[in-house]
Amino acid sequence: MSSLSAHDKAVLEIVFNPNLPLGDFATNWEPEELKDEEEETPDILWSKQMELNAIEIAEKGNLQEGLDVLNRAMKITHDRPSLYNNRAYIFQFLRQFQDAFNDLTTAIDLCTDKHKKTLCQAYCQRGILHKRADRKELAKVDFEKAAELGSKFAKSQLVELNPYAALCNQMLRQVMDKLK
Repeated sequence: MSSLSAHDKAVLEIVFNPNLPLGDFATNWEPEELKDEEEETPDILWSKQMELNAIEIAEKGNLQEGLDVLNRAMKITHDRPSLYNNRAYIFQFLRQFQDAFNDLTTAIDLCTDKHKKTLCQAYCQRGILHKRADRKELAKVDFEKAAELGSKFAKSQLVELNPYAALCNQMLRQVMDKLK
């Protein structure tokens, strides 16, 4: 698909994802990479290192230990939204969904325009929790906010939540499969 122009890519995206806003594709086919910008104070640097260690520990399956490290990092820098976002991931693996939801709401509340990556991730995670609890309208709101930040995952979830778009996509895929 690399030989396609941005316009051609936009047309294909609209065909396969008819529920998405048109403006997103005409001007911004590839969204900018989202980043968080934070001061580099000694406390924040230490907290970031602890956060990375917690993620590494959790990825190895030691969820409670990873949670403990994140909790210690929060005592140093309680206002870093990424700590709450990452702790919510662990809470989800521990099936503590209300704790995850609370942390995601806190992360979203703490985010500023300097925390676009965390904000996008938190909206996606919270959208998943809403969807899981069958709160589809609330899920849609969170996925729309994440989609505005450029999340392709959120955009795909919006399509999935729209029954007409899902049906249209299914029919189009069947036609495309028959053409192969």
